[in-house]
Amino acid sequence: MKAPGTTADKFEAAAQPEQSMNETTVVRKVVVVNPHGLHARPADLFARRANQFLSRVAVWKGNEEADGKSILDILTLAVTAGTELSIVATGSDAEAAAEALAELASQNFELMGDAD
Repeated sequence: MKAPGTTADKFEAAAQPEQSMNETTVVRKVVVVNPHGLHARPADLFARRANQFLSRVAVWKGNEEADGKSILDILTLAVTAGTELSIVATGSDAEAAAEALAELASQNFELMGDAD
């Protein structure tokens, strides 16, 4: 058993998002299959789709995190083809947000029938 207050405890506490009774956190793992990775166009599509939801959206590449609603943040991850990403949505519509974003990634970042 580890002692309370260790560095590991602090990291685990920091990794837990603050949640109210109405918020849920949903994680979806995806692998980027686009041969050019997550460049400007797919990053823009991802951010625009993420902004359609109330939930906070984070994209994780290893231990690097980006705001999923910011194209610039997403681009800083420098995602290449074959990279595994974790999409983490937290909020009242987290399930729908995570599912829609994972589906977008599985469709090679092509909006099917509803490009706003």
